[in-house]
Amino acid sequence: MKRLLTLLCLAGLIVTPALQSASAAPQQKKPNFIVIFCDNLGYGDIEPFGSTVNRTPCLNRMAREGRKFTHYCVTAGVCTPSRASIMTGCYSQRVGMHWNPRDGQVLRPISPYGLNPDEITVAEVLKKQGYKTGMIGKWHLGDQTPFLPTRQGFDYFYGIPYSDDMTQAVGQRLGDRLDGKNWPPLPVMLNDTVIEAGVDRNLLTKDYTEKAVEFIEKNKNQPFFLYFPQAMPGSTRKPFASDAFRGKSKNGPWGDSIEELDWSTGQILDKLVELGIDKNTLVIWTSDNGSPMAKDMNSTERGTNKPLNGRGYTTSEGAFRVPTIVWWPETVPAGTVCEELATTMDLLPTFARLAGGKVPSDRIIDGHDIRPLIMGEADAKTPYDGFYYYAMEQLQAVRKGPWKLFVPLKEFSRHPHFKKGEGSRPLLFNVVTDISSEHNVADQHPEIVKELMSLAEKARADLGDTNHPGANQRPAARVDHPVPPTLKTTSTN
Repeated sequence: MKRLLTLLCLAGLIVTPALQSASAAPQQKKPNFIVIFCDNLGYGDIEPFGSTVNRTPCLNRMAREGRKFTHYCVTAGVCTPSRASIMTGCYSQRVGMHWNPRDGQVLRPISPYGLNPDEITVAEVLKKQGYKTGMIGKWHLGDQTPFLPTRQGFDYFYGIPYSDDMTQAVGQRLGDRLDGKNWPPLPVMLNDTVIEAGVDRNLLTKDYTEKAVEFIEKNKNQPFFLYFPQAMPGSTRKPFASDAFRGKSKNGPWGDSIEELDWSTGQILDKLVELGIDKNTLVIWTSDNGSPMAKDMNSTERGTNKPLNGRGYTTSEGAFRVPTIVWWPETVPAGTVCEELATTMDLLPTFARLAGGKVPSDRIIDGHDIRPLIMGEADAKTPYDGFYYYAMEQLQAVRKGPWKLFVPLKEFSRHPHFKKGEGSRPLLFNVVTDISSEHNVADQHPEIVKELMSLAEKARADLGDTNHPGANQRPAARVDHPVPPTLKTTSTN
């Protein structure tokens, strides 16, 4: 009998108690990651951050069950450089996506420039850890084949390659400028191929949401990363929405689009709960920069960044500080608020650590692992000694702790506080106690001004400034003969 048991054990037909215990021990699952990245949505545009005109019940729920970040910043007041940072964990000046001589500060259709494939994206970091990676929505980091999401670590891409306002009709009005006469109908792409030319923008949020739910369902049994950059509210004066939402809000087209974005978020959260993977999924909801706002800044018809100062497309707090909610049931403390500075550059290092991977060590990564802030650990503090506000190549402001210093400038193309002919004096604001940046206290705190001016010099040496390249900048990529993304030009790729 003893001999028979020995033979059965050797054959693997009997598992000893010790082996049985080891095999039954639950393995730690890698968490899923979903990043919902709205376009031009302002700090005060949703109810959890003070809106009284846009109804956002799903985001109210997300904030109630999750954690609000009230000092969460992007790295630019406009689309392309902001998106470069969320992908690479770096300032856009670091990776050459802050400006180029053809397009200026945001990429236009048929640009020869794009995010360098030599950069390591958050998708590539997670893919190396066994993640299925998908991107649904607006890319805006290059519309040529070598720059598309599928060449930057994403297994799946469905969406538009640039902004919703960059249509063929707009290009025709531009004519020769920016090669506008050759802009194609606004394309929807599946991976590297245009599958629809001249998309109905009213259906973008609905369509993207359906595709996002499909991606989650398809990959529910493996770790996944879904980057979901919404097209709305977008860059037009009157954003788009489907029939179920158009004309239904109290705030015109802007409100309609936001209320549909809220519905979209609810669809994602509900699907995670339905599939039983909500407790293993970290969802981050934010915006790529603040809203442009109407000419009358007391109006909400083009969004609002209030109570913060300034409009989008600048270096104001309203442009850089965006409404952010983090949701991860039973991991992120419900109904809490983080008031420490964090940025979109932190997603790459944070996701890498949570997935069991490492941050690239062969290059400078500007972001930080903010797990303590996300988890609400006691006494967790911002990892930033300094944070920089650039307008394209120009350094305009520096933040440390509660202090934000606008540095003296001789010239500038646009500024949230200085008018032409001004700029020779420093402006210092406590952006915690003076949330609207109304009181310049530079004269009362010369030692703070001196400290932040020293940080500005470090930024100039590292990341550059107007007419002064930085020592640690990396170039964007460029192709020689860009072609419009159309049904015909992409069908053979």
